Amino acid sequence: MDTRYLTYILTIAKKENMTKAAEELFVSQSTLSQYLSKLESELGTPLFYRSKGRLTLTPAGSLYIEAAKKVMSIKNVLYQNIQNIDNRGHITVGVTSQFGLDMLTDIIPAFKSQYPDIIIEISETNLPSLTKMILEESIDCGIMAMNEISPFSPDQVSILKKEEVLFSIPVNHPYRKINPDKPIGIREFAKNFGEENILLSKKGSTLRHLTDMILEDAGWIPSTVCETNSISTTRSMVAMGIGVTFISESCSSDREHVAYYSVEPTLTRLNALVTRKNWVQSHASQYLCDSIKNYFH
Repeated sequence: MDTRYLTYILTIAKKENMTKAAEELFVSQSTLSQYLSKLESELGTPLFYRSKGRLTLTPAGSLYIEAAKKVMSIKNVLYQNIQNIDNRGHITVGVTSQFGLDMLTDIIPAFKSQYPDIIIEISETNLPSLTKMILEESIDCGIMAMNEISPFSPDQVSILKKEEVLFSIPVNHPYRKINPDKPIGIREFAKNFGEENILLSKKGSTLRHLTDMILEDAGWIPSTVCETNSISTTRSMVAMGIGVTFISESCSSDREHVAYYSVEPTLTRLNALVTRKNWVQSHASQYLCDSIKNYFH
């Protein structure tokens, strides 16, 4: 049941602005404007008053929105009832970080014991891609590391924990003699690691955002930079003495070869469960989400 275009009109009505609606829907403003014009032409009446960049509902528009909400509600109830038949269904989950994969590895056996006929489809991707998928409602939920909950609404986001991000260097690095285990102040980075190869995550990731912030605040202009899209590869490169990097606490393994330092002030990122809008959950999906929310408790 394709209700995408109903979502278009509902979003325009909510935002009262074509540009903001297009941004939330991840479509171009011209596409949205063309669809609205076509729909109003078919209906023979405008759905919105246009005034100084603001769109407000006409009486016909109010009727259309009321009907659209009813159709969306019928669809959601229908999908829920179908999924609850014999506890069969399909749940799509996206993950952006290793902690999400580790979590699902622990959770899924108990879930499959409770709901053996439910298929869980897991997609590992980056933060921008998963954000787009959730906003477009092409995936049910995401276990993701993020710096802030935007662009999601608060009712879509459940914060699982606030995770510390650590600075990592080879265990035999000369700095270990100066400071074996105390936190590193931001101003120390350029002085002690200015000549080091800095290993960066790809742009768009939470770690890259934090690293760029540290580099700027510390006045640290690295002499050499290497970008990777794999935390395990980055950690191995640190262990081999190829460079230094920032790594989340959940990935701070191989401590025989890698030394980890807290940063002062403390660096953190959010680990969160984010669900798509209009997701009427089945018993199985509710069980899975509850398991994820309770994982760290």
